[in-house]
Amino acid sequence: MRSTRALAASAVTVAVLGLATPEAGAWDNNPSNIVAMPSAIARGGQMTVTVDGCRDGGTVRSRAFSETSLSPLNGARETSRGIARIHEDISPGSYDITVDCRGRTLTRPAAFTVIGGVRGGLGGSSTSGATPADMAIGGGLVAAAVVGGGLFWMRRRTERRI
Repeated sequence: MRSTRALAASAVTVAVLGLATPEAGAWDNNPSNIVAMPSAIARGGQMTVTVDGCRDGGTVRSRAFSETSLSPLNGARETSRGIARIHEDISPGSYDITVDCRGRTLTRPAAFTVIGGVRGGLGGSSTSGATPADMAIGGGLVAAAVVGGGLFWMRRRTERRI
């Protein structure tokens, strides 16, 4: 009885491993792990996209940039890289990246974020120029500098006579 259970367990294990092996081999040939660096980028910036499982190169595309070629990295097994330039007129927000590695595609949703300009107001600035208080402070600082420089110069002049 004990050997029958062990034999049945062995048979199930072999069957499971036998069925899983072709899928594991196929998984290694598919693109995976799409990484966009930096993950937040301004319009017009350059972004590096790396993809694992794409050893022969391919292409990467998004609504935020034109289709870009992927080239294999030296020393990295089955990893490719491409450099994309973000469109100048793209709207801020999250964007997907789709990779095509010789007919096999993979899409990573919300892979990176395009950031826009700052919404600034007046921020305390004035459009009328310097106020009377600003002029008084500036004039006082200039007068103090002139008096201090004159005293320093007069002191040096008297030291030479000794």
